[in-house]
Amino acid sequence: MDLLEHYLGAVAAQLVKDQREDIIAELQDTLLNQFEEKEAALGRGLTDNEREAILREMGHPLVVAARYGKGPQHLAGPDLFPWWLFAVKAGLLIILALHLVDVFFTMLTGLGGFQDAIRQLFIIPFEGGLVWIGIATVAAYVIERTGWRPGFMTDWRVKDLPVLKLSDPAAWGAAMTGEKEKPASATWSGSRSPARWPAGEAIFGIIVIGVFIAWWGGFQTSGMEGVTLSRTGEFLTVAPIWSANFVPILLLAIGQLWIELLRLMRPQWVRFIAGLQAVAAGVGLAILWTIFEAGHWFTLSNDGSSIRVFGGWSQLVLERLRAFDDGQRDLIGNASTLSMILSWVFVGAMLSLAFAVLRHLVKAIRGNA
Repeated sequence: MDLLEHYLGAVAAQLVKDQREDIIAELQDTLLNQFEEKEAALGRGLTDNEREAILREMGHPLVVAARYGKGPQHLAGPDLFPWWLFAVKAGLLIILALHLVDVFFTMLTGLGGFQDAIRQLFIIPFEGGLVWIGIATVAAYVIERTGWRPGFMTDWRVKDLPVLKLSDPAAWGAAMTGEKEKPASATWSGSRSPARWPAGEAIFGIIVIGVFIAWWGGFQTSGMEGVTLSRTGEFLTVAPIWSANFVPILLLAIGQLWIELLRLMRPQWVRFIAGLQAVAAGVGLAILWTIFEAGHWFTLSNDGSSIRVFGGWSQLVLERLRAFDDGQRDLIGNASTLSMILSWVFVGAMLSLAFAVLRHLVKAIRGNA
């Protein structure tokens, strides 16, 4: 088999079977004519190197076959590429932010060691980033070849454009502080207080709630079995009240995530969103009240001994709070200290939710942002 047959065979392997014969016949005639013209110019037959040079000028078999192919010759065209790039950048920033918060929760709760934290910080975001880029690329490939365009690409509205800041690292920094970046201005307009970016709180809420949902789902399988406290070596197990409220807490978190998505995508729905926030805060208050009234929250054990972490109104004594540093550091003392601290935390959280219900109800009535 000579060079021409090798070349044509490589091109044919890349073509659709129904068109292969006609295209190869046309390409063969073109190349044979070029060989004959070169031979006539030289006055002799061509060497293998000279034949190969002509084949190189024609192009690589993959490139030549692509010329005869149907449809786009790219993954994402000029109109679609900016969307692909935005999706990749925004997705990578969200993945990184989610895992940063996840690492914080892991180290805070002690549900993983230092090695697990390092793995979550570096390896998991890298793996998730590669998967996300692959998903975005496949989606771009399908959209490019089907000609279909989602509604948000064709029927976009100016009031929805703040979502594009998801791909801007500076906007993420503003989201964490709740402030808006100063716009470029040709004239000085006097001192201004920093303006809030409306989507900032929503983005931050989506991140925190998303991590909590992932953590709470894993807590059902691992955390419910108990946690070893790193400082004292004591073993902390949860009371049945937490298992009984696992589904309500999960559903509440999912509902709050949906509310934050509405705040991001439909910020003009002020009253409707405020009403939903009031309902969510009320449900959260009811769940906290149920857990608080149960009293038995955890069990602390060490060396075969165990004692309940039992909270309630009796723990809310200011004198005990003032004498916090004077408490015993044995199993009983640690359980008593934990009971007191958690009782105050529960009461503070319930008061915060009660005020949140009132605040959101007022916003729902007045309709002001």
